[in-house]
Amino acid sequence: MKVALGVSGSIAAYKACEVVRGLVQAGAQVRIVMTENAARFITPLTLSVLSKQAVHDDPYDPRLFDMAHLTLASWADLVLVAPATADLMSRLARGSSGGLLESLVLATKSPVALCPAMDTEMWEHPATRENAGRLRRYGCRLWGPVSGPLASGRVGMGRMMEPEEIVRRALGLLRGRSRTKRR
Repeated sequence: MKVALGVSGSIAAYKACEVVRGLVQAGAQVRIVMTENAARFITPLTLSVLSKQAVHDDPYDPRLFDMAHLTLASWADLVLVAPATADLMSRLARGSSGGLLESLVLATKSPVALCPAMDTEMWEHPATRENAGRLRRYGCRLWGPVSGPLASGRVGMGRMMEPEEIVRRALGLLRGRSRTKRR
């Protein structure tokens, strides 16, 4: 079970730690790609320690002797993005590949699951709803968002799904793919 975990710039990025921990405890290999804004909320070092892997955050890093987005895209059994911001979802819906995470999602043939995280008004905006629909049509799974307390202090739709549920869904999808491959 190989998971490429994308982390984008939301306050919910701290939940990525528990997602990594849950996946690793279940026996998955996890490689992480962070956006620049994600590193404003959580450090690459934290995720590297939890995953036991270097975190990829710069598509122009000279230490990446290969094309990291292509290598990770073919390596992963699942590309999971938690959290997925409205901005990232918009870029993915347009097919933009300006960053390492967007390039990874565009290059993979593996399943892609996005875990949206944003305030209610952002989630309910027609542009976000259209982007979510377009991403579903492209084959992406959207896990969430759910209703609950938000970072703004409000309560409403837009909260990222709890890490335990994300891990449960990811493992279910991976185990289902594993059974299919053996047939």
